[in-house]
Amino acid sequence: MERADAAGRGAGVRLIDVGPGRARVTLTVAEQHVNGHGICHGGYLFLLADAAMAYASNSHGVSAVASGADIAFLRPARLGDELVAEAGERALVGRSGLYDVTVRAGGEVVAEFRGRTRTVPGLAGPPTV
Repeated sequence: MERADAAGRGAGVRLIDVGPGRARVTLTVAEQHVNGHGICHGGYLFLLADAAMAYASNSHGVSAVASGADIAFLRPARLGDELVAEAGERALVGRSGLYDVTVRAGGEVVAEFRGRTRTVPGLAGPPTV
């Protein structure tokens, strides 16, 4: 899954750790991530959190995709910040999953993300991380 994630790789997302129902990814805020206010664009924060959820939700060996998500931006991330997104599974019932992701920079919370997933058995490609 990591090798096939062209979007994450292109944005600079790196997988740090993954296990059953959990994952940790990182991204260093570079020039291409900064918006007109000089802070990290919220779309990249969302992408990072979504990537963490993707790895966590696919860690059970069945393909899962996002079915929805919300994010709260709590403080800005700046050029050069090392962002770490940590995802944890909160519930897995039938084909539906619920995940919380915290994004931090230097130990301080930047954003909180809550995402929902749906397993899709038979989705093209192996769900291996």
